[in-house]
Amino acid sequence: MKKYIDNIKISLAVLGLVFLFSFSNKRNNNRILAENCAVEFLNDDAHFITRSTVNKLLIQNRDSTSRVTKDQLVLSKVEESLNAHSMVQHADVYVSINGEVGAKVRQRTPIARVIGEQEYYIDSYGEKMPLSPVYSARVPLITGNNVDKAWSSLYELTKFIYKDEFLKKTITGIHVEDQHFELELREEDFTLFISRVNKLDLKFSNFKAFYQKGRNDKTLGNYKMVNLSFDNQVVCTKK
Repeated sequence: MKKYIDNIKISLAVLGLVFLFSFSNKRNNNRILAENCAVEFLNDDAHFITRSTVNKLLIQNRDSTSRVTKDQLVLSKVEESLNAHSMVQHADVYVSINGEVGAKVRQRTPIARVIGEQEYYIDSYGEKMPLSPVYSARVPLITGNNVDKAWSSLYELTKFIYKDEFLKKTITGIHVEDQHFELELREEDFTLFISRVNKLDLKFSNFKAFYQKGRNDKTLGNYKMVNLSFDNQVVCTKK
């Protein structure tokens, strides 16, 4: 008899736990989501997309008086709409325990800007990226009529420049010709000439040594072109 009563108590306890869990889960799903959203930009150096734009993409209400509950919010769809934005590289959307919708957003990173009839950025993955209406990146400006034809080499060159702090600060423009690239510098008026995008480590290492020596000797102003097309030497053309 005692064993029978103990089994009943255990069964009632289990049913009670199931009821409490179901009640808590239903209440949690019916919780009204907070109007304010927590937006975190993982690369916070520039905002090509604003927080207000992210907020609108996170929760799109039917009208100004509608209220969205947690079970009505399909995170995968909200995340998909955010990831589809032209300025977003990747986004993770979540709902906190207190009903706050949040997103961790990684923006696309432009490494160069193409100037012409259609202007756009080249991003860090070698894809075309539209300009942002709210922010303009300080990256080298690309000119020339054969940008698409030279895309692969141009991407390798701009990516190398972007990853090198010295080159990133020094090179402001790249003109694309049929068989070579002409680079413009921020503080010097000579043209940096590159015919093939190979052995960039060696070529730019030679250029840095030449540049430093020229700064010390105050001779950089004597040149109109510096050619990096050769592996083991820097060839200069005087004015």
